[in-house]
Amino acid sequence: MRDEALPEEGEVAEPAVSETAPAAEPEFLNDVTQIYLNEIGANPLLTPEQELAYSRLARQGDEPARQKMIEHNLRLVVNIAKHYLNRGMPLLDLVEEGNLGLIHALDKFDPERGFRFSTYATWWIRQNIERAIMNQSRTIRLPVHVVKELNSVLRAMRHLEATSARETGLEEIAQLLDKPVEEVRQVLALNEHVASLDAPLEIDPSLSIGESLADDGAAPPEMQIHAAEVEHLVTEWIGMLSDKQRQVIEYRYGLNGGEVATLEELAERLSLTRERVRQIQIEALAQLRRILKRHGVSKDVLL
Repeated sequence: MRDEALPEEGEVAEPAVSETAPAAEPEFLNDVTQIYLNEIGANPLLTPEQELAYSRLARQGDEPARQKMIEHNLRLVVNIAKHYLNRGMPLLDLVEEGNLGLIHALDKFDPERGFRFSTYATWWIRQNIERAIMNQSRTIRLPVHVVKELNSVLRAMRHLEATSARETGLEEIAQLLDKPVEEVRQVLALNEHVASLDAPLEIDPSLSIGESLADDGAAPPEMQIHAAEVEHLVTEWIGMLSDKQRQVIEYRYGLNGGEVATLEELAERLSLTRERVRQIQIEALAQLRRILKRHGVSKDVLL
């Protein structure tokens, strides 16, 4: 049984230095963040069999196995943390918070339930990072409920951008979240600390933030597998809803290859009032969130 090398999604590429360039390399190598990224790059991804064996041992109190599970999942934390670069905290701080979530996830992980550890840990990593942003970054000046609303809008925007080749408009975000356009506009106005993709990367000024981000069109193979696992599970759980709830969710979110329907369109299609459709949607999402929480999967997959 051999380890499969994990793609370099969490590392920042080292810039090429010409023979005539000034001797700036020592300063670069001394950068704490870059050293950390280089160190975790030496840890390959565990195979499913290795992960199962180590997680079982860790659950029984085996400290070396526990350390192995943590070290070989540090890149997952970096991959998640860099999606929060524009929230007022440096990358290394985000990673440190995410690592705490990773450790907490390992303490609660039950390998016998059939989930890959990365699928389970993602929720805890995100929770820890988002809580830290609320408590430590500039957004602490906003009420917690406003910060949660801002995160919701930004997640919706990210989802739409990932599924569309064109720039996302306020109307599309508002429709996805079932909120007035003006409310979405006001929430986005609060996100005052947005980094330009062309801005230099803090840990390596020769690279831009955009160059350091993962290409959504070429996701690492292991992340594709994790996404497929979650998608399959969510599809299965949607099937547990009532017929009316399932129809509303499928039409409202454009599942199974269909187009996204507005509340008005869906009300006409199902011979219901707009308000009744909205209530069914809320009930269905609440039930799905309860199911996801029981299985340790982030509610973000509902977007």
